Parts: sequence; structure tokens; C-alpha cells
Amino acid sequence: MYVDLRPDPFLAAKECDLRNVVERGPLTREQRIEEVCGCMQLLEGDLRRMMNELKISIENGLSSNPRAISSLKMLPSYLRSGPDGTERGDFLALDLGGTNFRVLLVRLDGKDAKMEGRIFRLPEHIIKGSGTGLFDHIAECLAKFVLDKNLFSKAGTLPLGFTFSFPCAQEGLTKARLITWTKGFSASGVEHEDVVKLLREACKRRQDVDIDVVAVLNDTVGSLMSCAFEDSSCAIGVIVGTGTNACYFEKINRCPKLDKSIVDEDPFHDEVC
Repeated sequence: MYVDLRPDPFLAAKECDLRNVVERGPLTREQRIEEVCGCMQLLEGDLRRMMNELKISIENGLSSNPRAISSLKMLPSYLRSGPDGTERGDFLALDLGGTNFRVLLVRLDGKDAKMEGRIFRLPEHIIKGSGTGLFDHIAECLAKFVLDKNLFSKAGTLPLGFTFSFPCAQEGLTKARLITWTKGFSASGVEHEDVVKLLREACKRRQDVDIDVVAVLNDTVGSLMSCAFEDSSCAIGVIVGTGTNACYFEKINRCPKLDKSIVDEDPFHDEVC
């Protein structure tokens, strides 16, 4: 779910108190530290109010009622469960979220994982040019990595996980439409399009890389899956950086806005991330 922090009167009051402390004087160093830190302390009542507002926003974000107001988008990733220790094999990973992107070879053997990768640059003329040019450049870098690792002749079609850290409307585990570019990207012809389809088409235009995108996700879901691989009790992923984002597993019966046909796809799990 994407978090949109709206102005909060309580936090504004805290900011005002903080300015008063800074402007007041003279105080000893210890007194100034104590007063400044005191402005940042939240009482139990404040925390409970914030908890209640978060709960309401989550419920409204999951609602199918268009009149339900929420600052949380509560977008489903269509992942139904975390790793269970049976994952084995070689996989490619493509991590795109900025002007540098990574291509990784991930070797899984139950609870053991080995990774080797390479970082590629995205020049400004690429990220501000055409969408075709952007994805052709990514496919070219993928092909270079596959050649370096001597994977093309050995593996045939390579399963690939695609981390795409931009706002998307996800329509399935392997289908996500870009809502809007952020982070300085403005490549044309990509917004409102399925980014997995664009990546597949770019790879098909080449003869030296054959991929099968098995999942598209954002960096927050990726962090949850990565940590859950190490520790199955991990239940929440959080990213605090250029943007703030969080994800968790929710019971499907608490997600009225979700198409219930998702249950038929995997009747053995009653949650979705």
C-alpha cells in the first residue's frame, strides 16, 4: 500500500512547539536537548489516535465503496504466500527503480540463496526518450548479462522476477500498468501500459535473450519476500526513501474491492499481499 501523508494538525502543533523551543533562550545544552526531544515525544493517547486513524484508512482503502476516503491506495500485489523453503533453481532478477538498475542471477536451494549481479546505468536521454528506447536498452543490458554468465545456451527460457519501483495498477502477478512516472523518468508511451508486456516485446526483438517474466512487484514487496526467505516469521515490508511504502499479507475476506476470482487461482491460501 502506498502511504500519502496528509497535513496533521497535531504534528503541526508539535512543529510550532519545536520552533518556540529553538527560538527561546538562553538554556544550557542539556536543557535545550531535553526540550527539543520532548516536542517529539508522543503520549499514549496520541499513539492510539494515530493507530485508529491508520486502521480506518486501511479499511477504507480495502473497501469497494467508491465513497470510502483513504490516503492509502491499498494496491494488491497478487502474491498469495511467502517462501516456504522448497524454492530451487536459477532465476534472473531485474531491479528497476532509478537511474541505475541491477540484473541479478539468483540461485536458490531451499533455504540457501546465492546472488551475483551487475549494475547498469540509464542515461538521461534514455529515461526521457521513448518507452521503446528505454525497454530496448534494458533488454540489451539483460542480453549482456546473460552472455557474461553463459546462460543463454544452457538454460533456454530464463524465469525472471521484475522489480519495478514506480506507481502501478497491478492486474495480476505478471501484469502491471504504470500509473505515472516518478524519480525524473518521463519516457513516452509507457504510462497506462503493461510494463511486463513492454519488457517481453523488447526481448523478443532480440535473438540473444529469452525470458519468462514470472512476477512483477515493487521494491517493498521484494523486501518482504527477501526477508521472509531468511525468516518465515517476517510479515511486513517497509521502504522509507524517496517515497514511503509498506506491504503485508491481508485476509482475502477483508478485501471487498478484490476480484474474488483470485480465490479460484489458489484455493489453498486465504491471504493476499
